[in-house]
Amino acid sequence: MSDDRFDAATEFDRQLDRLVQLGYPAPAGQTENEFRALLTPLRDAAVTGSAGSAGPTDARVPFLLVTTRELVPVPERIALTTLAGKRKTGVLDRNFPADDLPTFHPIKELEVPPGPAYLLFDVDRGEEYRNVPPSAALEDMTTKDRLPITIDEGLAFVTLHPQALASNRCFSLVGSRCGDRRVPALWISQGAPKLGWCWFGNPHTWLGSATANPVRVGLS
Repeated sequence: MSDDRFDAATEFDRQLDRLVQLGYPAPAGQTENEFRALLTPLRDAAVTGSAGSAGPTDARVPFLLVTTRELVPVPERIALTTLAGKRKTGVLDRNFPADDLPTFHPIKELEVPPGPAYLLFDVDRGEEYRNVPPSAALEDMTTKDRLPITIDEGLAFVTLHPQALASNRCFSLVGSRCGDRRVPALWISQGAPKLGWCWFGNPHTWLGSATANPVRVGLS
C-alpha cells in the first residue's frame, strides 16, 4: 500500500542492500565495499528527487537505483530476478539471443546518464497501455510528460520490486530499440521473469508499456 511517510533514504539503502545480497558485486568485478562506495553517492539525490512522494505500490515506485550493462551484463542480471515469493530465476527468451542485446540502445528522446548506475524517478508499469501497441503508447505517454523505460531500467524494476511483474501485468520496455520493429519486454514464463521482445505495432492484452519521469540523475 502507498505510505505518505515514505522514507527515501531507507528505501535507497534497501535497494542497495538487495543488489549486494543478490551478488551484484562479483560480476561487477568489485568487492562489496567497492560496490557500495560506487553507488552510495546517489543516495542524497534519491532523497531530494523523491521528496513528497508516496511509498511504492505494486504498480508504481518513487525511484529506482538502476545499474547498467557497463557494470553487470544483461544476461547475468536477468538471471538474478525472480517473481515475488518465488525462487525460479529469470531467463532470456531464446528468440532474443545474447548477441542481440548490445544492439539495443536508449531511444534518442531519453537522456540516460553515462556510467555504471543512475537514478530513475516515478516509475510505473504502464497498465493503462495493456492491449495498446507500443507505438501508440509511446505517443500517448509523451503527451503526459512521461517517457518509456529501457532494458536496464526494466531489470532494475523487477529486481528491486519483484511484485511489479505479475500475471497480466507485464510490460514493454519501449525506451530500448535497435533500429528495427522489435521492442524489448518483460513477461512471465513458466513461473519466472523472461526478457524477450514483441513488435512495435502489436498490442497484447497482458502487456503494458512502462513509463517514468523523464529526469534521470547520474553519478557525475
